[in-house]
Amino acid sequence: MKIAVASQNKSKVTEHTGKCQKFWIYEVNSSEILSKELLELPKEQSFHNSSPHAPHPLDDIQVLISGGMGNGLMRRLEKQGIEAIITEENEPDFVVNAYLEGSLVRKTLESCQHEHEHRHNHQHHHRHAH
Repeated sequence: MKIAVASQNKSKVTEHTGKCQKFWIYEVNSSEILSKELLELPKEQSFHNSSPHAPHPLDDIQVLISGGMGNGLMRRLEKQGIEAIITEENEPDFVVNAYLEGSLVRKTLESCQHEHEHRHNHQHHHRHAH
């Protein structure tokens, strides 16, 4: 089985998966990591810049773990039969081992959307009365 972990800086789990271009690809069995390699995508192959209808280098994974992703990417992965997992954990090896053990703490899509909207609401609409 193949598990991808979004990791733009190659050391921590990335929050903005849509624009991420670096993914650790883990080959695993039911209980351990067999191999790990870095997949680096050109900008045009990030999920944000690529067509959901075109073949993608991550089409052959079974699980994608990240720190956050939007509804569109969740649906895109689901259509490919890829399990999308959002977590607050930030160490790639740890999240894969925790996934294999069944102990990975997952964030719900609703909590991610609320935080995203909360951040955006505080960045906009600041009007001052004169």
